[in-house]
Amino acid sequence: MDNQDNKIRITVVIAGRPYSLKVKAEDEPVILRLTKEINDKIRQFQTTYTNKDKQDLLAMTLLSYSVDLHKARTKTTTNQPITNPLADSLHEIDNLLDDLLVD
Repeated sequence: MDNQDNKIRITVVIAGRPYSLKVKAEDEPVILRLTKEINDKIRQFQTTYTNKDKQDLLAMTLLSYSVDLHKARTKTTTNQPITNPLADSLHEIDNLLDDLLVD
């Protein structure tokens, strides 16, 4: 079976900009949920830092998720159980990005 057979095209909007993605059909709900979480995080930063532009807000959101992902990976390498839902989401994002970058 061809790897492209179960791929669908979806469009997500992050910080007001649309992005077209080709993803596995079973990954669509996760991607949509994570897109919502990312936009919520951007809105939180926008409320706190009203003088920042979209690029600053995106950078701050990326840094926030990167720190959380680093902490989650550190816990994983020290064999501590990960029970944080955010860490689970970050692992899902990491896996999805790996899949998207390979295709």
